[in-house]
Amino acid sequence: MTDRKKELAGGLATVEERISAACAAAGRKREEVTLIVVTKTYPASDVRLLHELGVRNVAENRDQDAAPKAAACSDLDLTWHFVGQLQTNKVRSVAGYADVVQSVDRLKLVSLLSAAAIRAERELGCLIQVALDAESGERGERGGVAPDGIGELATAVAEAPGLRLDGLMTVAPLAGPYAGRQQAAFERLMEFSSSLRAGHPAANMVSAGMSADLEQAVAAGATHVRVGTAVLGDRPRLG
Repeated sequence: MTDRKKELAGGLATVEERISAACAAAGRKREEVTLIVVTKTYPASDVRLLHELGVRNVAENRDQDAAPKAAACSDLDLTWHFVGQLQTNKVRSVAGYADVVQSVDRLKLVSLLSAAAIRAERELGCLIQVALDAESGERGERGGVAPDGIGELATAVAEAPGLRLDGLMTVAPLAGPYAGRQQAAFERLMEFSSSLRAGHPAANMVSAGMSADLEQAVAAGATHVRVGTAVLGDRPRLG
């Protein structure tokens, strides 16, 4: 085993222990939580090593990095998640490789993603990104729709050809009433998820929690956690 593979195996083992312990503490089964490894800024060679180590869900946040990496790993059975703020001019590219777009936060993206999915003859899973720091009609500092916009967006996704409404995503806010209160933020997201599932029962995915706060996300009920640094190590500086 190469040194890098050993590093990744160690990171995965540590994160696995954390998720398992958090599930036990919350009275949940380990299989209720899916680990998504955020591979942004890391090379395709790391993605291949992670696949060898059993990882099947990976995430990227910049299309210019993700597109070539996904192409280089197209022979692997991976589910690719796009988790960054999505620019309209990148939609067509992202729709070519992403299986799930976790950052749907405005109606224009829904129509563009639908057209791109049809063109690519693919079905795209979509999560509504919720900004817990946004006032009505605004977007959050880190992307996301204000809570009162969830219903309109969800209906648009559910009715759009080529798209599948999978659930909700959030990033713990840095400002507003939930700043520094990750578990409360994630519990609020779970409340929105319950409301969403009343009208869309299959939209049961809740993506929340990262390296620093995955325990709080699991305690709140998240179904997916997005972990990068804790698996891959400190990110290389860009530029």
